[in-house]
Amino acid sequence: MSATMTRVSRAEVEDFLFSEADLLDQWRLPEWLGLFTDDATYEVPCTDLPADARSDESLFYIADDRFRLGERVKRLMKRTAHAEFPHSKTRRLIGNVRVLAQQDDQVDAKAVFATYRTKDGVTDLYVGAAYYELVVTADGLRIRSKRCVLDSDSLRPSGRISIVL
Repeated sequence: MSATMTRVSRAEVEDFLFSEADLLDQWRLPEWLGLFTDDATYEVPCTDLPADARSDESLFYIADDRFRLGERVKRLMKRTAHAEFPHSKTRRLIGNVRVLAQQDDQVDAKAVFATYRTKDGVTDLYVGAAYYELVVTADGLRIRSKRCVLDSDSLRPSGRISIVL
């Protein structure tokens, strides 16, 4: 986006994030993957790490580049993904969407989330903040980076992240 182009509004970012959440809740993971750029990253740091932790220096729950994210999607869509077959029922609530910065074609944004996951009669809740680097393309916004920072001391009681946050 050049300096003469229209800036991306908070409402546009919010609509994009709502659409992303809807794709995930419907288990339309291949379509969700299409929202990412070829150089994208998706990270979920461990809950005891500082906010500025880097995946190349610290252990993360998830630290995927675009290729690994694609492999994760393929695995989760297979019947052999025992942790997620049949698929969990999920519901994502996205709120407090903020545009933090805009420069050239990049939009930095933050949103809070609550992801409910129900499986085998048990409901788990994942709460946190998601930080995005979005890119303006001819096809609309795309995700260059997504980092989900969980607001919990540990993964208990669920003990795992077998869904996409």
